[in-house]
Amino acid sequence: MVKKRKPYKTYTKEFKREAVRLMQEADKPAHEIALELGVRRNQLYKWAEQLEREGDLAFKGRGRPKKEDQAELTTLKQENERLREENEILKKAAAYFARDLK
Repeated sequence: MVKKRKPYKTYTKEFKREAVRLMQEADKPAHEIALELGVRRNQLYKWAEQLEREGDLAFKGRGRPKKEDQAELTTLKQENERLREENEILKKAAAYFARDLK
């Protein structure tokens, strides 16, 4: 029998902001706040880090990108790296041939 995974629980942007505010301003430890809110303590820290790093733009999407989007992103990164290498080779070749013309 295959056990199905429970779907991820989603939280609103406001909930995440309030949870981070509670964690930063409350006199309680983070694990107590996490228990009260029904989230993992590590999740609170991740939300706090994301809010600090991105400010008002934090929590705009729904978690990780989908696999299709990730695959396209990976492909584009690989192509970008290949093009950079080709560009470096062309620069070196141009410098080599320019030196022979003098």
